Amino acid sequence: MSEHLSLEVRNELFKRKMNHKELAEKLGISGPYLSDILNGKRTGPKAQEHVKHIRYILDIK
Repeated sequence: MSEHLSLEVRNELFKRKMNHKELAEKLGISGPYLSDILNGKRTGPKAQEHVKHIRYILDIK
């Protein structure tokens, strides 16, 4: 995940008064795994699918 997108996710979470744990629950993944995706430590095909879902849930273009 690009640093720019990671910042957008964090901003949207703040606006919606959500935390990482709540987003992870909506995605059906663990908090640490979500953190790895947001920090660019997970970049494989499955992680990219989660990025698409993150964009959809948070309405990030």
